[in-house]
Amino acid sequence: MKKLLAVIIVLLVAVLMTQTVPSKEAHKEAMMKAVEEYVEEEAENKGLSDNVLNNLGKNIVIKAVRTALNSKLKVNNYYVLNTTYVRLNGKNQMLSLGIFGHVFTFDKQMLREKLEESLKAKEEVKNEKQSAKESARELKKLEKEKRKRERELKKEERKRQRELRKEQKRLEREQKKQQKK
Repeated sequence: MKKLLAVIIVLLVAVLMTQTVPSKEAHKEAMMKAVEEYVEEEAENKGLSDNVLNNLGKNIVIKAVRTALNSKLKVNNYYVLNTTYVRLNGKNQMLSLGIFGHVFTFDKQMLREKLEESLKAKEEVKNEKQSAKESARELKKLEKEKRKRERELKKEERKRQRELRKEQKRLEREQKKQQKK
């Protein structure tokens, strides 16, 4: 009887869990709340005053995050719970867990680390692009110098050829003069 009761309770809990799995929208809402709290906290920590420009900046960040979440957020549904993730640097990064109608989001420290990682990755990409541009410029400069040297060498060669022809003509004239004498 106890085993049957335990099985019934487990089944009821499983049915309850499947019925209370949060939606993707609930995950987005919970994450946006966490992002807004994080942005507010960071603004206060950095001593930014509560003015129109600061609020505009916060709103821009929040809208950018919301847009990113709308396009990149994926949900893994495990029937009794679900998780959301985004793909960062080729890896799936779990952002939240939904169970019993509640969404548990990442903590602020994790958010801070992920935002910093994202900024570092963007900075690295920017630096790589800059380095590639500089390398391309340097390569073009070297190629230009090479072409210039080649033109100068051809010019020198033509000049030597002309000098040789002049010398040959002069020698021929001298031979003719010698022959006439």
